[in-house]
Amino acid sequence: MLPIIAGNWKMNTTLPEAVALASELKSNLAAVDGVEIVICPPFISLERVREVVKGSQIKLGAQNVYCEEKGAYTGEISPTMLSGLCEFVIIGHSERRRYFGESSTLINKKIRAALKFCLRPILCIGEEATENESGITSEVLQGQLEGALYGISDISNIVIAYEPVWAIGSGKTPQGKEVAEIFASIRAFIEGLYSKEEASKLPLLYGGSVTPENCLEFFSQEGVNGALVGGASLRAEQFTSIVRQAASLL
Repeated sequence: MLPIIAGNWKMNTTLPEAVALASELKSNLAAVDGVEIVICPPFISLERVREVVKGSQIKLGAQNVYCEEKGAYTGEISPTMLSGLCEFVIIGHSERRRYFGESSTLINKKIRAALKFCLRPILCIGEEATENESGITSEVLQGQLEGALYGISDISNIVIAYEPVWAIGSGKTPQGKEVAEIFASIRAFIEGLYSKEEASKLPLLYGGSVTPENCLEFFSQEGVNGALVGGASLRAEQFTSIVRQAASLL
């Protein structure tokens, strides 16, 4: 499978800033092959950024989606609105869980809705610092996976991003070997839910303070298929460097 490098811009960039960043990335990454590149700007910029990256290898993702197709859900964005506009959608990010109280049940509904309208979910999972310190990371991740994937029979279009909550935006990261062990446990759990073949084909990304300086430590680990990049995705040179390093190694 091709490695995936996805940039989550979060609640950053005005419309002109988003267009400028996308334009710079399109230019910087024009000659890079062998990597699936995804950028996830704010909703208001999706259409304009789509126009900018048209004809390039850069794909678009949304940062969230609601589980209903339409209705009285003020402020929400439905999968029908995103269908045809972007290819990926981030679901279950820890910031959605923490600040907006998203449950595994809601995340499961969102994944189902995304798949129904041919959007590829990037399902985020991750443990809090206290859970990591207590040695229950695997149990936490398995619970999140079980809830998010409940009743979903086909995972061929799903991407999973492991983002330890304590590492996001903190500058702290787990050791590469630790990530490899966690990824191995994720695949083993998915294999138990589905099959060995499906588990082996499932893209697993690392996220959480990914930078040009530390990304190779993660990319060099067995089972790591790319990264979900936060802050560094807002800087064209940094994101370009991460993509190029992935292309050279993964």
